[in-house]
Amino acid sequence: FKLPSDSFKYLGWCDIEEHGVRGNQLHCPRVREGPSEEELFFRKEEHVLKKRKQVTDTEKWEKRLQENWENCAELNLSFQDLGDLYQVENFKRILRRLIRVEKLWLVDNSLTDLSAIRLPRCRELNANQNHFTSFKQLPKIPQIQHLSLAENNITTLSGISDLRHTPLESLILKRNPCEFQERYRQLVFSNLPNLKILDGIPKLPEDCSPPDVRFFYRICTIL
Repeated sequence: FKLPSDSFKYLGWCDIEEHGVRGNQLHCPRVREGPSEEELFFRKEEHVLKKRKQVTDTEKWEKRLQENWENCAELNLSFQDLGDLYQVENFKRILRRLIRVEKLWLVDNSLTDLSAIRLPRCRELNANQNHFTSFKQLPKIPQIQHLSLAENNITTLSGISDLRHTPLESLILKRNPCEFQERYRQLVFSNLPNLKILDGIPKLPEDCSPPDVRFFYRICTIL
């Protein structure tokens, strides 16, 4: 059976009349846009069209200006179900406006490349369960302190040195292919000298052992 809210599933919260919800009460807003009229007709859901408020391009632009993403300091945009290209582009449009965000969650959004995005004040970013394959695909995060990239598809540590000049203290790369690279922890810490915690484990003495010393120990013969 359809849920009572089924006829409103493609509406933004501010388009629904007679409610007392305010924007600052939405801790995990759904920013994925609803499908086009053509797509609704294809899905045989044209009955919801009469529930959607028809707006002109000018009204749509004015509404976007009122979204006020620029003043967000903490935001959860996880689980947005970005299946179509226009959904991804709308999502990136919002990310470009997050010039003051300090804590951001982007979990499970099938993201592949945010290299064109800059988050100048972001100190904490959780991008777990996406489709990143390289550190080069991450957004520009010059002030990052805590970065979580668990369950992506990052195969090598190439590009990790781009984070070298950031105040990064903790990094999570669990369940990425690069985790199985030989001398994984030593390589990460050698590229990120300011890093204190990797995958939840604090930096250990053996994590900063020079590779030539470790090699000497392996070939040493006791007489």
